[in-house]
Amino acid sequence: MSRQIALLRGINVGGHNSFPKARQLALAESLGFEDVSVLLQTGNIVFADPGTRPEETAQAIEDRISAELGLSVPVMVRTRDELAATIAANPFPQAVPEPKSLHVTFLSAVPADTAQLDALDLAAFAPDQFRLVGRELYLWCPHGIGRSKLAGVVSRAPLGVTATARNWNTVTKLLALADA
Repeated sequence: MSRQIALLRGINVGGHNSFPKARQLALAESLGFEDVSVLLQTGNIVFADPGTRPEETAQAIEDRISAELGLSVPVMVRTRDELAATIAANPFPQAVPEPKSLHVTFLSAVPADTAQLDALDLAAFAPDQFRLVGRELYLWCPHGIGRSKLAGVVSRAPLGVTATARNWNTVTKLLALADA
């Protein structure tokens, strides 16, 4: 069975945009999604492919969240195969044994303007590194994201797209859930 994965941006973070896990499940089911699972409280919903393009699915979820909760929550949706391709494309395989040091930022589209990222002197941020691969930005912070100066710079780069990040543990757990 084909699956889709919804990645909600900025919910249940720092006490803002409260949207409990049980409510996420109920909302997805109210949209007619079947075989729904929610991973963590931070907006990771896996469900049977409803037969719509991921962009349409994302818009339906955003609209329902706005209507029912009064929240403006950007949503990115990936198919199971797109998520598997994201994992396979990891440019930092050496980071996999320390999955909390590796993050993937999922983008709503391929950025048209990457000039600020391209202009970064990565040597100044070593050992931290990033790579933009299509609609995913991989960030490897060997000493932790909390200590990383690169993480802040990359997250503030104006790419002109919506973004939401997950650590490698979450990314791989989402694929396992999609495959279950």
